[in-house]
Amino acid sequence: MLLPRLARFAAALAALTVATFAMIHLIPGDPVRAALGPAAPVELVAARTAALGLDQPLPMQFVTYVRGVLTGDLGTSFLTGEPVGQIVLERLPNTLALAVLATLVALLVAVPLGLWVAIRTENGRRRGTELGFTAGTGAAVAVPEFFYSIALVVVFAITLGWFPPAGKEGALSFVLPVIALAIGPAALIARLVRVETARELGKDYVRLARAKRLPAAMINIRHVLPNALTATLTTGGLLLGGLIAGSVLVEYVFAWPGLGMRMTEAITQKDFPVAQGVILVYGAIVLVVNLAVDLVLGVLDPRSTIKEG
Repeated sequence: MLLPRLARFAAALAALTVATFAMIHLIPGDPVRAALGPAAPVELVAARTAALGLDQPLPMQFVTYVRGVLTGDLGTSFLTGEPVGQIVLERLPNTLALAVLATLVALLVAVPLGLWVAIRTENGRRRGTELGFTAGTGAAVAVPEFFYSIALVVVFAITLGWFPPAGKEGALSFVLPVIALAIGPAALIARLVRVETARELGKDYVRLARAKRLPAAMINIRHVLPNALTATLTTGGLLLGGLIAGSVLVEYVFAWPGLGMRMTEAITQKDFPVAQGVILVYGAIVLVVNLAVDLVLGVLDPRSTIKEG
């Protein structure tokens, strides 16, 4: 049902809003003083505190914060006075570009690989191929994106000089960060595709198609693959949300001008409204993507809707 899904989404979004608001107020000490530095004049700290509304009672600050979030006002930077919403609008497209490209690359690599391995190892054949695939993809999933990022920079940017080591300088600058983000998800999706394809290959409709002597390519591409992709595309959608939120370290390594890099700078500089706003946007994006995937899954698999009803 649509209403339970929307209710869960609203509850999660409300909890996220409360958590991001509490982030500043749970930090020991004066966040404005921490941002401006110990040498800042008392008058400047007091003026900035009043301008940001941090001298108001906590309930009033929360009401003001929620009202601002609902109207698109995510606050103001402690350091520069720049609206956080403007920072988000400037940086978000760069983060989304990395995440979307990494998801597409992961799917384009993982789906054919998983399908091929499932076909090659059907009925327990080529045990070595299956073990190699399982070990390789397991290791790829276990290694963090941060390590991939550093390794790619050292090998392909510094040693070979094929790609820019950092920044956004044309199409080539996308290659290394996209690969760093895509390796883990590609391995995970490939494992899922192999499992789902192996399950489909054992079903009656496949045996019937083979009994009719239909070409193997037709059976695998037109019949097996679409049925195996339902769970795969669902996982791909969830991974998109995860990649958007998980790109922080990759952006930091490549000095990519996205939200993750800006949030890292804000935390380092103790510019908490910026960090708070970016975290809120990250969380909201993940929730929206998860809701979209949930709705699509409900359409593709009506049984999930029946269970909830």
